[in-house]
Amino acid sequence: MHEARMPGAAAAGVAFLLGVAAVQWLPSLPPPAWSALPGLIVLWASLRWPHLRLPALVLLGAAWAVWRGTLALDLRLPRDLERRDFDVTGTLSGLPQVRSDATRFVLDVDHATLDGRRVPLSGHVRLSWYDDAPALPACSRWRLHVRLRRPRGLLDPGSFDGERSALEKRIAATGYVRGDGVNRLLQQGRCVDGLRDRIARDIAAIVSDPHDAALLQAFSIGDTRGLDQDDWEVARANGVPHLIAISGFHVGVAALFGVALVRLLYLLWPGLSLRLPRLPAQAATALLAAGLYGALAGFGLPTVRTLLMIAVVALARCQRRAIGGAQTLGLALVAMLLADPLAVLSAGFWLSFVGVAFLMLCLDARPRGLRGFLHELSAGQLVMTVALLPLSLWFFGEASLVGALSNLVAVPFVSFVIVPCALLAMLLLLLAPWAATPVLKLAAILAHAQWWLLERMAGWPGAHWYLSEVAPWALLLAMLGALWLFAPRGLPLRALGLLLFLPLVWPVARPPAEGGFQAWVLDVGQGLSVVVRTHRHALVYDAGASYPSGFDLGEAVVVPALHALGIDRLDLLMISHADNDHAGGASAVAKAFPRAARYAGEPSRMPLPMQACRAGQAWRWDGVLFRVLSPGPRATGQRNDRSCVLAVDGAGGRLLLTGDISSEVEPAVAAAIGPARPTVLVVPHHGSRHSSAPSFIAAIAPRLAVVSAGWHNRFGHPHPLVVRRYAEAGVPLLDTATRGAVEIDLPPAAEPAVTATWRQRHPRYWRE
Repeated sequence: MHEARMPGAAAAGVAFLLGVAAVQWLPSLPPPAWSALPGLIVLWASLRWPHLRLPALVLLGAAWAVWRGTLALDLRLPRDLERRDFDVTGTLSGLPQVRSDATRFVLDVDHATLDGRRVPLSGHVRLSWYDDAPALPACSRWRLHVRLRRPRGLLDPGSFDGERSALEKRIAATGYVRGDGVNRLLQQGRCVDGLRDRIARDIAAIVSDPHDAALLQAFSIGDTRGLDQDDWEVARANGVPHLIAISGFHVGVAALFGVALVRLLYLLWPGLSLRLPRLPAQAATALLAAGLYGALAGFGLPTVRTLLMIAVVALARCQRRAIGGAQTLGLALVAMLLADPLAVLSAGFWLSFVGVAFLMLCLDARPRGLRGFLHELSAGQLVMTVALLPLSLWFFGEASLVGALSNLVAVPFVSFVIVPCALLAMLLLLLAPWAATPVLKLAAILAHAQWWLLERMAGWPGAHWYLSEVAPWALLLAMLGALWLFAPRGLPLRALGLLLFLPLVWPVARPPAEGGFQAWVLDVGQGLSVVVRTHRHALVYDAGASYPSGFDLGEAVVVPALHALGIDRLDLLMISHADNDHAGGASAVAKAFPRAARYAGEPSRMPLPMQACRAGQAWRWDGVLFRVLSPGPRATGQRNDRSCVLAVDGAGGRLLLTGDISSEVEPAVAAAIGPARPTVLVVPHHGSRHSSAPSFIAAIAPRLAVVSAGWHNRFGHPHPLVVRRYAEAGVPLLDTATRGAVEIDLPPAAEPAVTATWRQRHPRYWRE
C-alpha cells in the first residue's frame, strides 16, 4: 500500500482558514472546550483514516478561532463598570493623533483602579484628550483619570462595523481623559514607535509642503496621520489605498535592498563565500531588512503577510530546499492564523492573501526581460482589479473601474522610484541627517507629481462605482468567475466567467410599488437621519452630525447607506433645523448628490444654500403625498420649534417626521395632520421630556414609534417619562441605540411594518 500523503501547505492553510472564517458568522461563541472536542476527535481519527486530515484542520481552525475570540471578548470592560471614572496606568501604543479638537491615542493599560479598588481591566484602551492635552511622546508611560465604556459602533446599511474592528484590534474600552488633576507622565520610553515619530517629525521639518510631507510619511513609515478624508477618497477612486500606507510590495523592496547589499559585500570580498555561503546569507539579510522596515512601518497586516512569506523562503534557502509560491503562501497563511485568527475580521487580510493567491494562480510564466516584466505588470494589475472587485464591493460598497490603469502607473512609480527614495532618505536621517535633505526634497517632488495625476484620474467616469449591498452568494459566484476568467490557458470558455459577475449588479430588493414607500431611520448616534424611498424617488430627512475631529455622519453613514440601498439618485434633502446633530452631515450628502433639491427649517443658519420649508408645501411622488406641516410663515420661539415637520402619506399608511419640536408645537401639528391613519411616528426631539406630550400621542395614535438616540447619551434620551408615556398608550417603541438602523415598509395594500433592524438582522458574536 502507498502511504497517504499529508495535505500540502496550501490545502492545509485553506482548510484552517475555512474553520476560522466560519466562526465569524456565529451570533455567539460556544464554550471553547466544546468547540475543541470535535476537532480533537477527528484529528485522532485522521491518524487512521488520512482522508479526514483536511476536515480535522477545518474543525481545529474553528476551535482555535472560538478560543481566541473568547479571550478577546473577555478583555472588554465589564458592563456594570461602564460610564465610570477610573485611574489607569499604561504605556502609549502607536503614534498619537493630534487634531484641533483633541489628541487621540491608544493606551496599553496594565493597572486600573475604581474608587481605590483594583478592577479587571487591561489591554488596549482608545482614548481622547480634549482639554489642553500635553505632548504625548511615543512609548511614554502615564497615569490618567479616565471615563470608559465598552466599544460600541453604529449599525447601518453599508456602514463600517466599529465593533468588529474593535475586536480585531483588541480594544477593551473607549473613553476620554478627565481633567481632574491626577493626570501625569510617569516615564519617558524608548521603542520603535519613538523612532517612527522622530522620522515623521524630521520629514515634516524638511519638506515645506504639509501634504507632500504627509505622503512621504505614509510611504516611508506607514504614518497616515497627516492624510484627511479627501486624500483617502482620491486613493479609493484610483484603487490605490494599498500604496498610500505600507504595502507588502514595499516590504519586498526593502528585502531586495538587503539582497543587493549582500551581493555587493560578496563582490567586494569574494573569499567571504568560503566561510558563509552566499544564498543563505542573502536570505537571512533579506529577512532582517524586511523585518526592520516592517517594524518601522508599524507591522500592518500586508506587511506581516509579506514578512511571513519572506521568512518561509529564507528558511527554505538556509536549509537548501526548493519551495513553491503556493506552499509559501500557504505556510504564511497558517502562521498568520495561528498568531492572530481574528485577522480575518479585517478587509486587509482578505485583499492581501486573495490578491497574492490570484497572482500566483492566474499569471503564466513568461520570458524574463523587459517584455516579460511589462507583461506581468500590466496583466497583474488587470488580475488584481478584476479579482478583488467583488471583495472591494463586499467590504467597502464601492470599487474603482479606473483602478487597473491607475495601478499600472502608480505601482511601478511608487514602488521603484518614490519608495526607494523615501527609504534612502529615512536611512540618511538616522545616519547622516545633513545628506537626507536633497533626497527628501526629490521624493517630495515625485510624490507631488504622482498625487497630482491621481487627483485628475479620480474625477474620471467609473472612478467611484457603487452597487447595492452584495449578497454572500453573489460574492462567492463572482470570485469563482474571476478564477475561471483568469485560469491558465487550456480551460475552455474562460470568457463565460464574466457571467458569474452578473449577480453583483442584481438589486437586493425591489423598489416599493406605486402608492407605497419604504423608510429607514438610520443609526447616527445622538442625531437623526431618515431615508424615504418611493417607486422612483428618494428623500433624505436630516443628515446626522459632523464633529471637529473630521468625522462626518453624512459621509460615514448617510451616503454609504444610500449606495447600499441601491439609491443612485436623491431628489430632495430636507434638514429639519440647523442644530449640528441634524444638519452637520448635510454638506457631505449635498456633495454626493449635488442635483438634489434642498430645504431647511432654518436656511439662514445652514452652511450651504437651502430653501425654506413652510407649512402648506406639498408634492406627490408615485402615488405618495408629501406635506410640510410646520413651521408656519410667522414661526417664532426656540430653534427646535422651527423644525420642518413632514408627513408622508401612502395608500396604506403614514410616516410622520417631527425633527426636534417641543410640546409647544405638537398641538398645531396634530391639528394639521388630518384624518387618522395607520401611522409610524419618529419621536420628537430624540425622546426629550419636553416633547411627546400625552395629548400628542393620543391625537396621532401611532401604530409604531421610533426614537433616534445615541447609546448612553449624556442627555438621557429617550427620557424614562417619555418611554412610559408610549408604553401606557400601547405604542411599541424602537430605539436605534439598541436596534441599529430600523427599516419600515409602508406598502399600498397593508399596514406599516418593521421589516428589519440592523443590530438584529445579522447578529454576530462581537456585537453588543
